Amino acid sequence: MMDAGSFPSITLHQTPYRLIMRQLLFLLKKEFRQIFRNKSILSVIFVMPIVQLIILPLAASYEIKNINLAVVDHDHSSFSRRLIQDVTSSNYFRIQYYGENFNEAYEILEKEDADLILEIPSKFEKNIVRESQNKVLVAINAINGTKAGLSGMYLSQILQDYNKNILTELSPEIVEFQKNSGLEVSSIIWFNRHYNYRLSLVPGILAFLVTLIGGMLTALNIVSEKEVGTIEQINVSPIKKYNFILGKLIPFWILAMIAFTMGLLVSRFVYHIEIQGNLFLLYFFIAIYLFAILGFGLLISTYSETQQQAMFTLFFFIMIFNLMSGLFTPVESMPIWAQKMTNLNPLRQLIEVIRLIILKNAGFMNLLPQFFSILAMAVVFNSWAIWNYRKTS
Repeated sequence: MMDAGSFPSITLHQTPYRLIMRQLLFLLKKEFRQIFRNKSILSVIFVMPIVQLIILPLAASYEIKNINLAVVDHDHSSFSRRLIQDVTSSNYFRIQYYGENFNEAYEILEKEDADLILEIPSKFEKNIVRESQNKVLVAINAINGTKAGLSGMYLSQILQDYNKNILTELSPEIVEFQKNSGLEVSSIIWFNRHYNYRLSLVPGILAFLVTLIGGMLTALNIVSEKEVGTIEQINVSPIKKYNFILGKLIPFWILAMIAFTMGLLVSRFVYHIEIQGNLFLLYFFIAIYLFAILGFGLLISTYSETQQQAMFTLFFFIMIFNLMSGLFTPVESMPIWAQKMTNLNPLRQLIEVIRLIILKNAGFMNLLPQFFSILAMAVVFNSWAIWNYRKTS
């Protein structure tokens, strides 16, 4: 026979669990209704990332073209004309000035109408034929450091190729000797055979958009409840604060996963980027990362009193995350102190994960440092948000 006291004990054990689940389901229904009533939120979640993912990789290019060049030719020989032809046929440079006056070319450089000056000295051809050497002057406008560095590198490479071709024609025996002596370099290109910058740029932009959407929507969520006044009704209700946080977190987690899926489809069918690694492993990391970044947004929301305050706080951190993520500049090129700080950057961790899985077919064991880092951030941010949210009447 069943003990009379056993049934009440089971009932008391199950009631809190059912009550918690009932409260959570109620909050989830409320959040989804609010989201689908607001058409602008749906546009931010689904339309904005697709449009940005299509436009940004096309606009943000690691190649610099249409570089304005001023040529000062004091020689007017067949060798100088051939050099100019090699420069213009590279499709990187376009000539804005051609003449013999360096001062005129420098004025064009000062007016920002030219990025570089290439000065070919007099007796250019004669010195190359007789002495097998000569010098040219390259003056670069370095106001834009990135453009100046790449422009100078492009022009230097063209000059090296030109020099090699001239040397081959004038002294073929020297070239044959150099070819058969010294080291022979054989290079193999892995993971990006054709140096397609979009293979690394598109996954990085996708990670940034997921971060922006997840952080922005959750950062505004609790604040909007405060401004509308509905937060007071929730505060006086028996809903537990961790249930309230989960009710805010889960809907945006689901929608962000859908937005990420749409971004993957754009990457596949617009940019023809094939996923080399395990798709389930990729979604596993995205799921954990979204808990981290959504928790970060909720944490900002618990500290903010207005939506404007939440937005400014979020963009302060998003700018730091973006600039120190390795999306546009390699982390290895940063100072040592900055490299150490990037270990606390969730966006850097996600960009590395997406690139390694999509391009390199990395396995879970290869991604253990990123896994523990993202998991720690998810636990810290969400625990902090739950602790900081105080129900007050």
